[in-house]
Amino acid sequence: MDWRSAPLRPELAATLVFLEKLTLRPDELDMTDAEAARTAGVSNEALREASTVCALFSMIVRLADSLGWDVPSPESLRARAPAMLEGGYGLDAVGAR
Repeated sequence: MDWRSAPLRPELAATLVFLEKLTLRPDELDMTDAEAARTAGVSNEALREASTVCALFSMIVRLADSLGWDVPSPESLRARAPAMLEGGYGLDAVGAR
């Protein structure tokens, strides 16, 4: 329920600290935040990928909120999860199941 108290690998915990700051306080993010993640064992590539996913997710959520897009219920998302895990997130993969 709370990633801060969960038994996470140090790399994942450091990545989440970085992403939280990127999301909630981006004006405070600086090189020392990336360095702290690297010190915990996060590679530049992993940090870049996590930041990209975070940014895209944040953008999609903001667009959905502002444009009134329909967001599926948790039950609907759970029902689609096996197909998405098997075939990816492409609409053809999800719609075929």
